[in-house]
Amino acid sequence: MTGRAEHDTRTPARLAALLTGITAEAIGAADAFAGGVYLRSSTPGLLRLAVLSGLPGPLFRPWWRLHVDRRFPVADAYRLGVQVVLPDATETMRRYPQFAAGLPFQFGSVYVPVVGGSTVYGVLTLLRPSTSDATTVLPDRDRMAQLAENLGTALRSLEDGDGSPIAWDDEPLCVRPPAAGPPAAPIGRFSWNPATDVVTADNRLRALLGVAPGEAADTPQALVDAVAAADSHHILAALRETAAGRPPPLPLHVHAVDGTLRLLELWTPHDTSVPPGGHPVRGIVLDPAIGSAADKAADLLPEGVFCLDRLGLIVYANPRAAEVLGRPRSELVGRLLWEAVPWMDRPTYEDHLREALLSPHPVHCHVVRPLKDEEKPHADPQGGDWFALSVYPGPDILTCKVIPADRMADPPPEPAPQPGADALADDAPLADGSSAAVTSMAPLYRPIILAIALTEAVTAHQVSAVVMQELLPAFGGRRLAIYLLQDRHLYLAWESGFPKGFLAPFDGVGLDTRLPGVETLTTGRPLFFESMHQLTAAYPGIPLDATEGARAFLPLIASGRPVGSCILGFDRPRDFSTEERTVLTALAGLIAHAMEKAHRYDTEAALARGLQQALLPRRLSGHPRVETVGRYLAGTQGMDVGGDWYDVVESGDGLALVIGDVQGHGVQAAATMGQLRSAVRAFALGDHPPDEVLSGTNRLLIDLDPGLFASCCYIRLDPLTGLAQVARAGHPPPILRYPDGRTHVLDIPGGVVLGVDQHAQYPVTELQLEHGAILALYTDGLVERPGVDIDEGITALRVALARAGSSAGRPAGRPGGRSLAAVADRLTAKARHVADRPDDIALLLTARRPSAGRRP
Repeated sequence: MTGRAEHDTRTPARLAALLTGITAEAIGAADAFAGGVYLRSSTPGLLRLAVLSGLPGPLFRPWWRLHVDRRFPVADAYRLGVQVVLPDATETMRRYPQFAAGLPFQFGSVYVPVVGGSTVYGVLTLLRPSTSDATTVLPDRDRMAQLAENLGTALRSLEDGDGSPIAWDDEPLCVRPPAAGPPAAPIGRFSWNPATDVVTADNRLRALLGVAPGEAADTPQALVDAVAAADSHHILAALRETAAGRPPPLPLHVHAVDGTLRLLELWTPHDTSVPPGGHPVRGIVLDPAIGSAADKAADLLPEGVFCLDRLGLIVYANPRAAEVLGRPRSELVGRLLWEAVPWMDRPTYEDHLREALLSPHPVHCHVVRPLKDEEKPHADPQGGDWFALSVYPGPDILTCKVIPADRMADPPPEPAPQPGADALADDAPLADGSSAAVTSMAPLYRPIILAIALTEAVTAHQVSAVVMQELLPAFGGRRLAIYLLQDRHLYLAWESGFPKGFLAPFDGVGLDTRLPGVETLTTGRPLFFESMHQLTAAYPGIPLDATEGARAFLPLIASGRPVGSCILGFDRPRDFSTEERTVLTALAGLIAHAMEKAHRYDTEAALARGLQQALLPRRLSGHPRVETVGRYLAGTQGMDVGGDWYDVVESGDGLALVIGDVQGHGVQAAATMGQLRSAVRAFALGDHPPDEVLSGTNRLLIDLDPGLFASCCYIRLDPLTGLAQVARAGHPPPILRYPDGRTHVLDIPGGVVLGVDQHAQYPVTELQLEHGAILALYTDGLVERPGVDIDEGITALRVALARAGSSAGRPAGRPGGRSLAAVADRLTAKARHVADRPDDIALLLTARRPSAGRRP
């Protein structure tokens, strides 16, 4: 988090308090069960989860980091600046299949951008019960929008006060959501004011600690002595750290005088101001000890029963559960499930727990506990004890029931000896004797997500970017290199994470070279090296980029044809399980097919770009009294070519200024554009009036019947008088910048787009272009943004044109001392740096030069 290493710790503390407070308020207001805030990070294009409330952080680690250009709801809300509402799993799958493939559970979600001024800081995210009626979510949207706006304003204030940009680079803060009901265990609350050193405890806490209402417990020392005298030094240090803005990880494990476990949580209130002496500290003391009537009843059950809170903390376990799980109750209660029961820290079981946390329905599966050393001589063929596990979700608590194999209706089947056995560990009959099987889909998520993402990647660069974003994080990799085969040599197509220049000697190596990246392709077998020692033993003398780490070399083969090879690098030595090797090999096949498709696309795109460049004018017709400048930017989606064009044509004793936009992209749009440009030029050279030019072109497009339509703006300009005649066919209106710097969007009446109505009329409007004025014609790609009204984009362009030519004391004819070309570059600069540009952009600027003898 920005500012964590600085001497002033107030900003990080305020930021943490602000984020956790807004998240809690949003969860309560929207009747959600979990939520969080994503913030921008110091890495461009990367969002990080800053706060996660109501869900265990480790279970959702794959979603801690998110690239803004991914097809995910959080990324769309951030990038487009719009709310994204997904009422149920069906709508989620329809709009965001990658996201739904990773979390295919029954829940709804809302995503609201957090904006302060003109800065988008992040996204407020809420997870709520699924609903088939989207209108039930609408009342919550307004409240969420207000909370996101409040958060954005507060972040802007923090940023202005601290002088450094707000960013988040740490792991997320994982906090509990507001309780939906009474606490499941004895719990008390307190507050401490460091300025006065006074502690205020509620009656529940006094009862929990055995302190009578009249007895003193109003100082930190008295409080900690009553909570856990043996750990008083540890608790006092945690109180001071929290007041300084550095709350400890939750929860703190302490022990009462009798040795029973107590949990202590500390935080600062939602407040951006820092009073003298430090932040006020709030806290709770939770006593998960056994004692209630419900607990005593559950202790007598023959089945194992234990309870988790929404952060995965075990808050209760009966004796049978301790026996089945193989841990004493004292080592279960108060600890995270995957820490107390390490053998449950597996992708298959995590998948089921995520489902229980996100959907309201019970989850049933089968788990196997590895045998202890003393039990191994009597091990059964399945290598462990089998249990049926059922998880019943509630608003605050998840109740888990675990039944040993000897109480099942049928014994569990022996697992098939094949790769990916973990995925089949749940294919056992249910405890109720039914024949249904619950199989985890977790091992299949990564291939599904990668496959979906690869369908949207059309170039080799985009395919490589998808592999870097989806494949590396899934397996903890840090380095990636992709080589493609051409003329029996491997050429480097993508690299990330390797030292600069390290891979250069391997670029262009022949297939007869003894290197793992070559041999994995020639043999068709993946190569896995769990350490650099293994790699050097197999390939003595091979250059190394690190002293330790593992490497995976995967062949890229599509339909039996070699495409290239993929190298994954890891910073530390690691094992590759049978399941991982199988999945990585399958993913390599997906990558190979995507790369082969991308190669065909690149070939076709090169032909289309050549066609388009041939159709666009190499130079614009000129006149001594008129200056014109054109700019064209191809879209970055699809075929990367489209139907936008501009032209300047000599028409009698004047000039024809033309701009147009053919619907669609690709070769057909470019070809149609060429036909229309030729038609307009022919009419212009014949010095036809603007309305006749558009009417004739309209009829020609209808006769051609390409299935496309086009917009166009045609202006005939008299260079001597500055009189311009304008006709418009469904095209955005021109913008005029006057010599004094004022700008105006011209209200030009027009007709329908070309290619729709055989008898369409195109009225002509006259205007005057003064010396030193600038006339801007443009296509909608320059002013349209998803989710934003086009009028806002046109207004933004008008303001940019005013600023691009403004400079005090400069001659009117040369605004700001800049050439017309410089003005065109400034107007297209922002769009030029947009990585995901869905539409083409064309811009044509025209200015009249002063007559000879006048001051320029």
